[in-house]
Amino acid sequence: MGLLDVLLGRTKPVRPDLDQLFGLSSAAITLEAASELRPTGLGSVCFAAVEGGAFAEMRQDLDALLSVEATQDSYGYTWLMSRHDPAAITDLVTDLHAVNSALEEHGFGPQLLCSLVGFKDPAGRSLALVYLYKRGSFYPFAPLPDEKRDSALELQVKALVVNDLRLENDLSRWFPVWGAPGL
Repeated sequence: MGLLDVLLGRTKPVRPDLDQLFGLSSAAITLEAASELRPTGLGSVCFAAVEGGAFAEMRQDLDALLSVEATQDSYGYTWLMSRHDPAAITDLVTDLHAVNSALEEHGFGPQLLCSLVGFKDPAGRSLALVYLYKRGSFYPFAPLPDEKRDSALELQVKALVVNDLRLENDLSRWFPVWGAPGL
């Protein structure tokens, strides 16, 4: 990054750090203790659809190692969802890390969009902690019926997990992931 970039306010993009996903385990403990939000045992990875032999081979390798379910959303993005016992958050996070790593190692890193882990509280409120691959940061997403958001819950969760995860400070980047598998 040069002097001209600094003067014009351009910043170097944050490099994804997939090891940040492992912070979800401590965030889950924090959420359960402070807000009664508990992991659902569901998590997923979203990426732009890819075709071809290299992708098919990588998918076969993933299927041999992990049990993931593939779906496509209404925008054409592919989601790979993993299921675990809700108490096994570390196993779920390990699966999500493995899926992201496999895509990245096979040259599909630019197609990665996000990963998420689902939570619910006793009242039935849903929440996802979403990892933005290209930003290397997390944000909470709390959907409500009719494609509305529980912004108060999102901000509450942000305050709770600030010491567990690298959070996305730009709230305009807290994109909704309506109907995401694992939510």
